[in-house]
Amino acid sequence: MQLEEWWLNTAYLETRLSTQIYHNFGGPGSYIEHYWPVKEGTQIERTSISVWHILKFWEQMRKETLAVHMSGLKPLDMDQFRMLFCTCKVPGIVQDSIANYFKTENEGECPSHLIVLCEGRIFEFDSLHDGQMLSPPEIFRQLSYIKNKCGNEPEGPGLAALTSEERTSWAKTRNHLIRLHPKNLSLLEKIQRSLFVICLDESKPQATPEDYTEITRLSLAGNPTLRWGDKSYNLIAFSNGSFASNCDHAPFDAMVLVSLSSYIDSKVFETEGKWKGSDKVRNIPLPEELMFNFDQKVLNDITCAKDKYYKQVSDLQLVNYAFTTFGKALIKKHHLHPDAFVQIALQLTYYRCHGHPGCCYETATTRQFYHGRTETMRPCTTEIVEWCKSMVDPTVTQGQRKHLMLKAFARHNKLMKECENGRGFDRHLLGLQILAKEHNLPVPELFLDPAFTRSGGGGNFVLSTSLVGYTRIAGAVVPMVKHGYGLFYRIRDDRIVVACSAWKSCPDTDAENLSKELFQSFQDIIQMMSTAQM
Repeated sequence: MQLEEWWLNTAYLETRLSTQIYHNFGGPGSYIEHYWPVKEGTQIERTSISVWHILKFWEQMRKETLAVHMSGLKPLDMDQFRMLFCTCKVPGIVQDSIANYFKTENEGECPSHLIVLCEGRIFEFDSLHDGQMLSPPEIFRQLSYIKNKCGNEPEGPGLAALTSEERTSWAKTRNHLIRLHPKNLSLLEKIQRSLFVICLDESKPQATPEDYTEITRLSLAGNPTLRWGDKSYNLIAFSNGSFASNCDHAPFDAMVLVSLSSYIDSKVFETEGKWKGSDKVRNIPLPEELMFNFDQKVLNDITCAKDKYYKQVSDLQLVNYAFTTFGKALIKKHHLHPDAFVQIALQLTYYRCHGHPGCCYETATTRQFYHGRTETMRPCTTEIVEWCKSMVDPTVTQGQRKHLMLKAFARHNKLMKECENGRGFDRHLLGLQILAKEHNLPVPELFLDPAFTRSGGGGNFVLSTSLVGYTRIAGAVVPMVKHGYGLFYRIRDDRIVVACSAWKSCPDTDAENLSKELFQSFQDIIQMMSTAQM
């Protein structure tokens, strides 16, 4: 077995926790920053345009015309993009699996139908008619039909809530559902095979470009009957014309969704958020509702899943704020790497707030290798700790602090390059640990040492972080551990936008306070660069 498979199983498929809550990533659609500010009555029109842009992206993948990503002159592996569409995780009693039905045109037929979740009900319609993609007016017709039908009829049972359950419980209910009636399996497979899921959510999050907090919270912890948590891509359309997404993390990393979202964002920007083509609507079949056969046990399980979900997510504290004093432009003017800038500021912030260093996971991409995904980059270095200590020691001069900080920057940049070039060690250690287990060998002492866990080993990082990129696209995750933080950030020329999460039940963490102190650390570093004499 390859390390690729070991890692996928260990990180995502063997876990029994609710992956929708603890592993999925989400984020707001960025379009309210330009042509699509929050506006009542625009949900269906904007969703139709968004879906059309997504279908055009899918078409590029089908035709294999999507541009290969590059890092300098090096091409990056694009395999993960195959998992964006027509992909779904399937719950298992002891381990989940991933079902992927995507095919390029050269490989053969590919499913082209869409699933729509609305008011606890599930609908399906095809994105093609006579081999031609539906236009935004045609998609509008389909979504309007669904919304009107749901608005005039009783709410559905909310089957999708089961995907938020603990994995073994969901697998058992799914098996029971399949045994109830043979049709149930074909309907579940129809959801699995679908291109992606459209979630028509009646929530009305209030948000502005300076404050994405509410949309981000709803993307991660919104209505569970309107998210198919196992699906690789849920497009969430709120009633006031704002957008978000929720994605299963197992099949791909966030950069795949960032790429798609950036594409939609750029197209909305180019077209001023409008459809400028024909308004003609062909005679296309109306959407069909997926009518499952339920019994009282399934209905009870749905109720139980919803109750458990809302109890768990009520513990989530999440803020998403923009620091607008400066951004990438000024950081680079001081010859500092923008990503390292945020990471080093975060280490200082954690040290100031908690009085000790914080073991930290940062995503490092390994996509220059075949099927490469990620390696763990550990920003909490001895160089950073020495600098943090100097920042709280009044006897150290600004010049000395700056000297220590630049050493920390150099170390961070060196480690990131090593991880990206296949010279990280966390995935290697995982392979050794699994080998010992598979061959019934004694577990190496390293993995039993308390310092291994305290330093983040085994997924115990108190800071779980990732750079989402240098675009308008945002994202968020929950913390890895109960006493930790989840921190996704994006860096633009004039701002740094940070989504920070923590668990309310932990008395030692506060996402609001950490974000506020992080913004102060940004200011302190720039001030030091401007004034300190070496």
